[in-house]
Amino acid sequence: MASRRNGHINGYARVHSPELTTASKRFADIPSAIDIPVNSGLDAEEAVEVNLEELHDDPTELCTLLENENAARNFWMIIALAYAKQRKVDHAIEMLSKGLGALSKGGPKEKVSLLSCLCWLYLWKSREAPRVVPDGQLVSEALTKDYYLQQSTTTLNEASRINPSFPPLFLARGVLYLLRASLQPPSKPLAPGSADHSERVETLRQALKCFEDALRVSGGRSMMAVLGKSRALYSLGKYADALEGYQEVLMKTPDMRDPDPRIGVGCCLWQLGLKEEARDAWERALELNPESKVATILVGLYWLDSSSHYATSDPAFAPVYMKAMTQYTQKAFKLDKEFPITCATFGNYFLPKKAYATVESLARRAIELTDVNAVASDGWYLLARKEHYQNQLSRANDFYGRADSARGGGDKGYLPARFGLAQVQVLEQDLDGAKFRLEKLLQHSKSSEAMMLLGTLYAQEVFANQASGHKDDKSTELKKAIAYLEAVRMAWKDSKRNLTPDSTVLVYLARLYETDHPEKSLQCLQQVEQMDIEDIPDDERPDHLEDEAEIISALREQLAPQLLNNIGCFQYQAEKHDLAREMFQTALNACVKAGERDEAMDTDALVTTISYNLARTYEAAGLLDEAHKVYEGLLARHSDYTDANTRLAYIALRQNPTDDGPKAMGALYQTDSTNLEVRSLFGWYLSRSKKRTTNIAEDQEQRHYKHTLQHHDKHDRYALTGMGNLYLTTAREMRRDTEQDKDKRRKTYEKAVEFFDKALQLDPRNAYAAQGIGVALVEDKKDYAAAVQIFSKIKDTIRDPSVYINLGHVYAELKQYSRAIENYEAALAKDRAHDPQIMACLGRVWLLKGKQDKSIQAMKNSLEFSNHALEIAPEQIHFKFNVAFVQIQVAQLIYTLPESQRTLQDVQSASDGLDEAIESFTTIAQSKNPPYPKHDIEQRANMGRNTMRRQLERALQSQKEYEEKNAAKLQQAREIREAEIRKREEARRKAEEVALEEKRKITEERHAMLELSRKLAESRADEERRKEEADYTEDEETGERVKRKKKKASGGGKRKKKGEDTETDGEASGGEARRKRRGKSSTENSALATSDEERAPKKRRKLERKGAAKDRGKFKSSEIVVETESEDERATPGENGNGEAAGSDQENPDTPMHNAADEDDEDEGSAVQRSRKKVSRRVEDDEEDEGEDEAVAPQTPAVDEGTPEQKNNTNGSTVPGDGDTPMVDETVVAAGNADAAEY
Repeated sequence: MASRRNGHINGYARVHSPELTTASKRFADIPSAIDIPVNSGLDAEEAVEVNLEELHDDPTELCTLLENENAARNFWMIIALAYAKQRKVDHAIEMLSKGLGALSKGGPKEKVSLLSCLCWLYLWKSREAPRVVPDGQLVSEALTKDYYLQQSTTTLNEASRINPSFPPLFLARGVLYLLRASLQPPSKPLAPGSADHSERVETLRQALKCFEDALRVSGGRSMMAVLGKSRALYSLGKYADALEGYQEVLMKTPDMRDPDPRIGVGCCLWQLGLKEEARDAWERALELNPESKVATILVGLYWLDSSSHYATSDPAFAPVYMKAMTQYTQKAFKLDKEFPITCATFGNYFLPKKAYATVESLARRAIELTDVNAVASDGWYLLARKEHYQNQLSRANDFYGRADSARGGGDKGYLPARFGLAQVQVLEQDLDGAKFRLEKLLQHSKSSEAMMLLGTLYAQEVFANQASGHKDDKSTELKKAIAYLEAVRMAWKDSKRNLTPDSTVLVYLARLYETDHPEKSLQCLQQVEQMDIEDIPDDERPDHLEDEAEIISALREQLAPQLLNNIGCFQYQAEKHDLAREMFQTALNACVKAGERDEAMDTDALVTTISYNLARTYEAAGLLDEAHKVYEGLLARHSDYTDANTRLAYIALRQNPTDDGPKAMGALYQTDSTNLEVRSLFGWYLSRSKKRTTNIAEDQEQRHYKHTLQHHDKHDRYALTGMGNLYLTTAREMRRDTEQDKDKRRKTYEKAVEFFDKALQLDPRNAYAAQGIGVALVEDKKDYAAAVQIFSKIKDTIRDPSVYINLGHVYAELKQYSRAIENYEAALAKDRAHDPQIMACLGRVWLLKGKQDKSIQAMKNSLEFSNHALEIAPEQIHFKFNVAFVQIQVAQLIYTLPESQRTLQDVQSASDGLDEAIESFTTIAQSKNPPYPKHDIEQRANMGRNTMRRQLERALQSQKEYEEKNAAKLQQAREIREAEIRKREEARRKAEEVALEEKRKITEERHAMLELSRKLAESRADEERRKEEADYTEDEETGERVKRKKKKASGGGKRKKKGEDTETDGEASGGEARRKRRGKSSTENSALATSDEERAPKKRRKLERKGAAKDRGKFKSSEIVVETESEDERATPGENGNGEAAGSDQENPDTPMHNAADEDDEDEGSAVQRSRKKVSRRVEDDEEDEGEDEAVAPQTPAVDEGTPEQKNNTNGSTVPGDGDTPMVDETVVAAGNADAAEY
């Protein structure tokens, strides 16, 4: 497919060619008047002149005249075409019908042309007839497209019976098939790999065959047949083949305008994705015919498509859209108000303006008049949208279905119509049907709108389930909603799709991520915030601020307060309290500005909620006074705000747990004891202040929770969890001496688990209840593995150190001390850096790890954490016991370790610690409430004072002796090691010096090689320059530098006889070479010929150069053509005996040998005549051709230094790798073998 023909690319050019701007040739041969001969009864001929430009509306008079005068058929034809020229097609059909009746008495062949013309007129009427029966008209009276096609078929069949080979009939039948295919529904979706045999496709194939027959009959000259063939290929979806046909027509008939092949070229390019080139083709058609309605609307559609690449809020959208509508679509509508595609396009312009009557009229016109299924689909879709806007859902559903069916339906249907059907189903509350339709749609098209709607439907289902309180599993719907909405979000990043982000998608995603991935929710809301900030107009942006943070804060105040409040809540949950506080303060300012912009807006509820959140942020940050002020302000505006009162009571308990706190708690409980939040806080207060008792029935906290469950809400999750914790604590402190005690304790644990399980049934995400079950599993069942799974799952939900402490306990029991230490340290990082209990747990784990690994350092760490716990709570006697116990364990480990694994300092430190432990145990035993029995503690002190002290004394003495004994050995080993280190350093230094020296030598050698290469390059350049100067001379006539021409050997181009001398400098060496070759046997030559014939490549070769003595040709002659090397002895073509041929050979020395049999006729004849002598022939070229031959055959083998060919060089130099390629051709070989056989 040629891309450039006659200077035009793909058949379009922007140059205004005068020869192409001629008028349309359609009806150009119709004269302005016609003379109809009449028979007056006299000899003189008379005629009636009929003005064909002013024909009467009633052709009856003309028909009567033609019938009375027995006019020939050409008169009937001309007058009918004159009516058609004036677009009075009905009168033309009437003329031809009466003409057929008048000519019925004549031969049948007289009627063929009239029938053919009548067929074409019926086809014309079919194009303009309505597609469907108009409203209010009877089906029997309606003249639709199908009616005229039937009339055309009848006329065509009648003409075919008379003369089936009449050329215009092939073309007419092809057009008839095309129009018939346009009324047939599109083919249904096919299975992969199956052929399409639908009615429409088969009809198009019949049309294609008819056009090919018309093209064959015309000998390839019928351009209309080529256009019809291209149109059929286009309808079959073979756009590249159709483009070739349109370009062929444009190349052969560049002045064709009606029909214009440039329209077809543009349509094919559009379908191939070359939209810019398509627009160029259509604009070229407009240049040639500014009144072309087709080209005008197509260019308008191009600009309409371009406008779709911009968001409607983009400033670039409006100019492009208005250009498409006003400059092109409106103009096309003025040119022809009945043109279907223009009506369908223009209707979309009036739909947003709510001009529904105009939309209805234009859509109906497009549907009724078009013969293109896609345009009919657009009309139905336009009607569906109009009904959708007017909330006529049943009619909209019907029209959407028709629009989809017009394009094939199913997988091949119209995507916007199918999406509209899903929207109607959503409005009709058929959500399952809408989801099914959208999922099926997405199997074949990744439509972002469909994914957005489907994701929203699934999200709404999840939200509805959460709001209803049902416990249905909606995890599948949740995953689908997130997947579809995230796919839409990813599509925004595709620059090719140019989609505009929608904040609704991000808001839905934020709600979906809220429970499981709050950090992702925060990211979505921050992206919404950024989008809203970018949408703020420039005139509303602050221009007096310079600090970036102040500018962002000022811009945020113009956003929705709800958005800022939600962002602050997620930052609060992420423990980013400073950021959350700033966001809540900005949200309050945004409320003020929102109220100023809209006075009708009620901002009180927003201000109340955001103020409460701000106060909670102050609490979390430790700014209790600031929080107290905010709560007081809220109560001043809303005195019955229970949540604010509850938080004030809690702050009072935190600040003054013995005086003001209990008073505030009591006052709050008396005023609002029925509020579950207040009752929960009161239960927490009781757990901290109650008097401990072993009888759970007498516990105040238990009574409070029981009253809440019995009289207020039996499903109160806080009360259920509190009851579980009470039973858990009670079971932990119960005795377990007897089996009866153990059984009672087990049942208490089971009771605790029942309460936790009930709380989890009401709220599966209740992490505190799950943690209670984990603790019960550890303490009652010793099921550490299950407890680890529970604690690991809830540690990201409960941001409380208790989870990490429990994990540390479990890992310690599992003897995974490293993980236990990791979790205890994580608990310390959770605002518990000075918690003595966690310090004590770390001391215990490090002690266990030290005993397991026999590590002195682990023991030291244990002692360090135990001392930290004692420093934080020195009044706790059991922490002092822990320190003494660790010191005892350190002393015991030091004594048991061998001398090589301890130092004298370690033993001395353990001895000092042992003394401190003995003193501590003595003090603890004398205390009022020792952690263990007094006798046991005193016994441990005595053991340390007697046995362990003596053991450490012996260990100290042996360690001193060991270190003194090994001091000399250690010094000697240290000296040997230092000597080895010095030796290695010296060896390394020497190796580095050697490497540097080698590197220096390599650098010098490289520089020398580069210098040598540079000199060789300069020498070679000088040699080439001298050679070029020698090869070129100045032309005597023009004075330009031209290449010297070679001079043929004397003798008028005749061959030298054997034994004659040449005029070259290498004469002697050449003769010697010839003598050597003549000395070869004929058998060897025959063998060489056979071998060369087998190896001879079939590609054409150039003439071989000198030097290739190994592989000669099959036929050798005694003649040698030697060319001189002397520049001064060059002969002109006029001096040669064969001047013209010689000149041609000299000027084109590298011309490839196209046919050895043609070019070597003379040589072949000589070879045949002299085949008996087996003499050799060699063609020698000048040295100047060697470079060119080398470029053609770079793999030519080099010639040995001793060959006569190298010695024959005029300058006596040897050129390695510059050998010649043997010139062998199969035709010559065959001829030579045949001649030899005949001889």
